[in-house]
Amino acid sequence: MANEDTVDTTRDARPAARVSATRKCLPQQAAAGSGRTQSGFAVVGAQEAARRAIDERESFRRSRKEPLAFAQALPNLPDPSARLNRVDAALRQTNGQRIGA
Repeated sequence: MANEDTVDTTRDARPAARVSATRKCLPQQAAAGSGRTQSGFAVVGAQEAARRAIDERESFRRSRKEPLAFAQALPNLPDPSARLNRVDAALRQTNGQRIGA
């Protein structure tokens, strides 16, 4: 399989689709306007749609995992470092309140 960033000049697969004349009109006009063949336009469009679908699925999967990982990490937070405690004390002195309390 060719890298998606390179041009694959071998043509050993033929995708096919049957569409009505009405559905063919818009892609036909778009292909002509972009200087591509109908087949080339359809293949590029299908590849872009496939990439978006894959990216959306991966993004959705990641977006579901991240809050879970965050929530699982909360009970296991390390104690504040000495430096953080010093900053907290300095801010309490300046603002008269404790951060995170």
